Amino acid sequence: KELITIIRDVLNENNRIKDLVEKQQGVFKEEVRVAIIPTIAGYILPDMYGEWRNALTDVHLIIEEMKTDDVIIALAEKKVDLAILAGPHIDSRLRTIPLFQEEIKAYLPNESKKLVALNELSNAHPWLLTSGNCLRTQMMHFCELGDEEGIDEWDYEGGNIDLLKRMVEIHGGYTLVPENYIKDSDTRYKTITSSSGEIPAREVIALVPNRSRKWEVIEKIVRSIQSHYFKKSDEHYQVLSWK
Repeated sequence: KELITIIRDVLNENNRIKDLVEKQQGVFKEEVRVAIIPTIAGYILPDMYGEWRNALTDVHLIIEEMKTDDVIIALAEKKVDLAILAGPHIDSRLRTIPLFQEEIKAYLPNESKKLVALNELSNAHPWLLTSGNCLRTQMMHFCELGDEEGIDEWDYEGGNIDLLKRMVEIHGGYTLVPENYIKDSDTRYKTITSSSGEIPAREVIALVPNRSRKWEVIEKIVRSIQSHYFKKSDEHYQVLSWK
């Protein structure tokens, strides 16, 4: 076990030699592996892929969807170079970079009001993502849901928000959707407020190993995300934990 970290560093340095040779030969293409959790990948890939492809012509970008716990493991094992997920996450081995904050809205297609009080959702059926999706945990925290038998969950693999929306449309109830997943001014999504006026939100962060030889490319990806999604944080936001 003590040797594993050393061996990984040796392999990493060996890859640097290989990269240097390819640069000298003019055939080098930096490989950057990115892990993104499903509820962020659902909008960030359609929004950003074209920009990355045009800006990073000398990069082989490998993007994989992973649940949060799998992302953390992949970073520890150096299987990915950059992770995009919901914060917070504290690890001395990793550099945490805030990307943006986004409101979490309720999908209520038959509700006419723009705002819905949290207590109004207590009698509505919550459609939840599978265990391991951080938005599920955030939803349960804010809506004060438990794992007791009274919750009839729609359980499946993959973090498919569109399927949850269809279940709401056909069977009623509600589900929660990140703000950036919503296109244009769709009135079916409602702002939720608690009794103290707080609005649920999440912070999206990037995690990068402290020692990364690919920082130049990673920084370009990070800056492009920050620029695309930046907006002033709302003072009423209650940033939810995914744990």
